Amino acid sequence: MNGTMIQFFHWYTEGNGKLWKEVKEKAQYLSEIGITSVWLPPAYKADGGGYSVGYDPYDLFDLGEFDQKGGIPTKYGTKQDYIEATQALHEHGIRVIVDVVLNHKAGGDEKETFNVVQVDENDRNRGVSEPFEITSYTKFNFDGRQNKYSDFKWDFTCFSGVSYAEGKDSGIYRIITDYGDNWENVVGFEKGNYDYLMYNDIEFRNPYVVGELNYWGKWYHDQIKFDGVRLDAVKHISPEFYKQWLYTLRENTGKNIFAVGEYWAPGKIDLLKAYLDATDGCMSLFDSSLHHNFVEASNAGNQYDLRNIFNNTLTTLRPDKSVTVTANHDTMPLQALEAPLQDWFKPIAYAFILFRQDGYPCIFYPDLFGAKYTDKGTDGNDYEIELFKVGYLEHMIKARTMHAYGFQRDYFEDANCVGWTREGDEEHSGIAILISNKDAYTKPMEIGKRYAGKEFYDLLEHNNEPVIIDENGWGDFNCPAGGVSAWICKE
Repeated sequence: MNGTMIQFFHWYTEGNGKLWKEVKEKAQYLSEIGITSVWLPPAYKADGGGYSVGYDPYDLFDLGEFDQKGGIPTKYGTKQDYIEATQALHEHGIRVIVDVVLNHKAGGDEKETFNVVQVDENDRNRGVSEPFEITSYTKFNFDGRQNKYSDFKWDFTCFSGVSYAEGKDSGIYRIITDYGDNWENVVGFEKGNYDYLMYNDIEFRNPYVVGELNYWGKWYHDQIKFDGVRLDAVKHISPEFYKQWLYTLRENTGKNIFAVGEYWAPGKIDLLKAYLDATDGCMSLFDSSLHHNFVEASNAGNQYDLRNIFNNTLTTLRPDKSVTVTANHDTMPLQALEAPLQDWFKPIAYAFILFRQDGYPCIFYPDLFGAKYTDKGTDGNDYEIELFKVGYLEHMIKARTMHAYGFQRDYFEDANCVGWTREGDEEHSGIAILISNKDAYTKPMEIGKRYAGKEFYDLLEHNNEPVIIDENGWGDFNCPAGGVSAWICKE
């Protein structure tokens, strides 16, 4: 069965503990349309408490169980709600993918004083001061949890850098400890060394920290029985750590835990390849290069050469390690990595990720259910945003489950019209896809002699006339201007 993941949240997902209940309510529906894995947001208590999306993690052991950071539930609900949601997914045969944020911690309970070197924010390898003392919130006691599950206390030796120093302007301060005289080694040379991202940056050369995170991974699995992990901000984390952590997690759970890392580097396929090499292929990565191509094609309209859509992408280079996306919570309008696709191109992008043999597609919640929100733009003004459902997306997901199998024939000869067929297999009939970013097109494509004399109809209902396959297995398939058609056998 073809796997399809959904990111079941976005940056502006409603709070008040509603999401876990929604997951439980929609588990059956997700299964029926062909969703096989659900990526859930960070589920542990964050510095922002019940208002936080979860990427400012405070206590990894508080899944909405303890009165910390202003209350017991997280934005998404209580621990019991979370357990019931994941149980419902499992009952309907859906794998649970949990969001793991280990790059940093936020919301320290107490201040400590320690030695640092301030670094150039644009070249973190270059110090701009002699060693000096600062005071910062680096002590984490988790008083509300009272040592339940773990008595480990985080202090400044658990971190490699901070951005807050009492009485000083904001900056980046590298902490001086016994674990290294510089930042950890990461893949890439952005900002000299992009180990430091935000908040209190975790020091993975501290063996006590590594031991605690290994223990937490097993503990978390015991609570939720998750099947996979989405790893946040891996470009800022030593690849050596994640090789070790994932190996240990898989050994401790006895499961081949799926892992996908977020190394967001649009248009820089060399960095994605370097990270896969550095981690010995122990995880997949989101294909940010393919997303970059989608954005370019979306904005360029009929000036974009569709034959180049998979050039310099992870889906072409390492299809077995590529998770394909059209959007995520960071690329939404008004977000830090804002890079939305234009509405006309979204069905086309989904056809590219759902119906081809390479890549593991991930659907974005607003594209299936819609979303509305208000936030400030970079100009300080408020903007109301509405993201509409992508037409026929539900049918496209189902069609992937039922038809996107077997031998693939590509027809990428024209700059403005590309297509392909999947012949199907013993259990599934095939599908023919035709895409245009300009005029309406008709293209002859071979789908196989087994369909000779059969009628194919457009699942997306752009054309009411069937295509009849000739004795050699060919048909004259068509698609609308600036759109996509998906042809399946009437029988």
